[in-house]
Amino acid sequence: MSIMSAIALYGVIWFMTMFLVLPFRLQTQGEAGEVVPGTPSSAPSDAQMLRKVKLVTVIATPAFLVIAGIIISEVITFAMLERLTGRG
Repeated sequence: MSIMSAIALYGVIWFMTMFLVLPFRLQTQGEAGEVVPGTPSSAPSDAQMLRKVKLVTVIATPAFLVIAGIIISEVITFAMLERLTGRG
């Protein structure tokens, strides 16, 4: 795996994890009872983005290491995936 492939893989895993983590512990402005004029009541009252970025990094890094290890060690190859899906 080239360095650019590794960076792309980490980015995909990181952003996928971010989209999974974003709704956790979300309190909307409507639930908090403090709707800012001009915003929908479903907007977050306190997104806690720095905390979520740290959590996503802690989750995504080991996931990347496992997936990159599988790719580099060729435990699962592209040919295996082709046979599994019936396209090879």
